[in-house]
Amino acid sequence: MKNENLKIKLENLSKESGIYKMLDKSGKVIYVGKAKNLKNRVRSYFNKVHDDGKTNVLVKKIVEIKHIVVETETDALLLENNLIKKYQPRYNVLLKDDKSYPWICIKK
Repeated sequence: MKNENLKIKLENLSKESGIYKMLDKSGKVIYVGKAKNLKNRVRSYFNKVHDDGKTNVLVKKIVEIKHIVVETETDALLLENNLIKKYQPRYNVLLKDDKSYPWICIKK
């Protein structure tokens, strides 16, 4: 891995649910994702060569990773949705428009 700070950050990520933001050298958010286990999910980007060329390019551009731990996977999904709309990251193709997840609450 090219960036020692990035390597240290990956080793110290939480194993809890949350979202992660990947930033380029200018500090711009280029990808937002969610994870049930932040440590496993984020490390997976750096452990292999991906079949998708777009993902390989994304990984090469990452110089910083920030994360937010949340209580539930649902919270992570909602936060990811909001952050993608806010930052409009280049490598997120879904959720950039004003569409949202439909929610139905059924109570007995």
